[in-house]
Amino acid sequence: MFAVTATQTDPDNPLKGLTLGDRPEPTVPEGWTTITVKATALNHHDLWTLKGVGISQDRLPIILGCDAAGVDENGDEVIVHSVIGTPINGDETLDPRRSLLSETYDGTFAEKVTVPAGNVVPKPAAITFEEAACLPTAWLTAYRMLFDKAALQPGSTVLVQGAGGGVATALIALGRAGGFRMWATSRSEEKRARALELGADRVFETGARLPERVDAVMETVGEATWAHSLSSLRPGGKIVISGATSGMVAPTQLAQVFFLQKSIIGSTMGTRDQLARLAVFLEQTGLRPVIDRVLPLAQAEDGFAAMHRGDIFGKIVFTV
Repeated sequence: MFAVTATQTDPDNPLKGLTLGDRPEPTVPEGWTTITVKATALNHHDLWTLKGVGISQDRLPIILGCDAAGVDENGDEVIVHSVIGTPINGDETLDPRRSLLSETYDGTFAEKVTVPAGNVVPKPAAITFEEAACLPTAWLTAYRMLFDKAALQPGSTVLVQGAGGGVATALIALGRAGGFRMWATSRSEEKRARALELGADRVFETGARLPERVDAVMETVGEATWAHSLSSLRPGGKIVISGATSGMVAPTQLAQVFFLQKSIIGSTMGTRDQLARLAVFLEQTGLRPVIDRVLPLAQAEDGFAAMHRGDIFGKIVFTV
């Protein structure tokens, strides 16, 4: 079968290890099932894998990709939940031995992918395969950040750092649909304008002083925006962080945290049940993921190159 594989890693030239071509069809362990992939979406996770982040060399080659929508062995249309783990207190993301597809097991950038039978949820008929493929990583991460970890009330003001990425655009769209006042930052004037079109109430240059402090900050940028996130937060507010694309180590003014009782909350992906509810949320509201471009899987290198340049707004989707 045709697949997109990481065959080597290079932190300076990640696309060097991107290999497109034939791979053996997957074997199916007991209790697992095979999904015929119709669409799959690109994430920063895939680029980091090619840079050597979060993967050891003994796992290569490995098929890339975390997200997929397709057809199961019964012919039903489904969305793949990519967190492979044993639930702890009902939450598989708390399993310290959990992994995502493309970390320990082959991923979704292929004609077929195998997953545990419990790792699929029904795809609503109203959502296309391309739209559904955007949900399992970026949109699920955003859904959990807003509605679970931040536990915000409608009418709350939320700042999203870095308006162009998949999680950030999902946060803006979901927050707007959920009744929050959404603010966003970006270095790019074009991306700030796009954020307004998407539903942001106000946009600001990265690092700009805000007209008032916010109830919560959604962080995926990390080091470059961390100080601004902390200072932009009202006393008693929350920073929810699910990534750090600009750097993992950021100084923190601890007095701001304890004296003003600000909370820093980590968030990773989401549960299978949250993915199922997210799909229903989109079905009921009419909200749809922002798709930057759709490419055939055979042109995956073009999508990786665009993400590496930062030349995206929303999700890059590959069709199979």
